[in-house]
Amino acid sequence: MKTGFIGLGAMGAPMARHVHSRGLLTAVGTRTQDKADAFAAELSVRAARSAQNFADCDLVALCVPLDADVLENVAGLADVLRPGTVVVDHSTVSVDTARRAAAMLATHDIGFLDAPVSGGVEGARNGRLSVMAGGDEAVLEKARPVLDCYAARIAHMGGTGAGQATKAVNQVLVAGINEAVCEGLALAEKLGLDPERLLPTLMAGAASNWFLDKRGATMLAGEFAPGFKSLHMLKDLRIVQGMAQAAGIRATVIDQALADYAELVERGQGEADTSALIQLKRGG
Repeated sequence: MKTGFIGLGAMGAPMARHVHSRGLLTAVGTRTQDKADAFAAELSVRAARSAQNFADCDLVALCVPLDADVLENVAGLADVLRPGTVVVDHSTVSVDTARRAAAMLATHDIGFLDAPVSGGVEGARNGRLSVMAGGDEAVLEKARPVLDCYAARIAHMGGTGAGQATKAVNQVLVAGINEAVCEGLALAEKLGLDPERLLPTLMAGAASNWFLDKRGATMLAGEFAPGFKSLHMLKDLRIVQGMAQAAGIRATVIDQALADYAELVERGQGEADTSALIQLKRGG
């Protein structure tokens, strides 16, 4: 299955490498042409300069930051891909964007999956991502050989948009956990607790969670190299807040997390990992 991959960021690059390791990667593209050229040269695949460079692909995967990026790429691919091919979008965008993308491609008989992922940079590097897919089940089965390259779990959540709806729920939980862990560890610092004793103790009990395990020690050490950038969390939370308002739920966690990450970004920490939230929680 000839596969193209668009978006070679912190998540996309390792995902594309896994596709290459299975002998499926044909072409890559990303916003910065020099980056695409270097990546393609390293793996001996084609560096795309336009949608036309993906015309011979059976499947093209996207992993890009914004709704507008998804729609721009889909519009280009719709004009060049053959009928019966598939576009898989791993980006985190709105349900409406997923449906618009699917509709654009459907007029050309091209399949579409909204298939955001969870598992962080570590999951992408280890090929252990959770893929939450929306779309036709037959299209998912067609895409499975590629998804299997980097996924530990592939779940068909329903029709188009169900993948993005699931990711929205995922981000509510992630943001809430981030809030609690950063606040708790800021308190631990003020109480003078020893991190080397504290973290394993917390991880051995009911407070155990992925964020504490992967980011607890680094945030206490003041290390905020991005696994997931704060500006991307803010973007996701704005999408989720709109969905929550439309659904009519009480969204206390979403609203607080959005306000906190907006403040963090305003302070110039948008490129920092989401664990940089502890800086706000410390007060002062």
